[in-house]
Amino acid sequence: QVQVVESGGGLVQAGGSLRLSCAASRSIFSINTMGWYRQAPGKQRELVALITRGGSTTYASSVEGRFTISRDNANKNTVYLQMNSLKTEDTAVYYCKAEGVWGQGTQVTVSS
Repeated sequence: QVQVVESGGGLVQAGGSLRLSCAASRSIFSINTMGWYRQAPGKQRELVALITRGGSTTYASSVEGRFTISRDNANKNTVYLQMNSLKTEDTAVYYCKAEGVWGQGTQVTVSS
């Protein structure tokens, strides 16, 4: 069973950027779909972005054009989420998911 570990969260001002990393326990090119999700206080967990083994990507409408999901073709175990033009409403715990397995999450806080 694959395992994933997120990193890269933190505190940033609105308009700033952060890059999250998701390290998998085996090559991400052997995993059909990897995704980033987030959960804000009092809200349900929601999809942020997906990337398939073939490289196709999907984004939530709320982050389209600001966030980018990508793979590290050199380090074949890592997926990134580049987050630009951050808004206060992006504040949440961000989770990586692969093959039904969740990471522990990383906190992103965007201040006004």
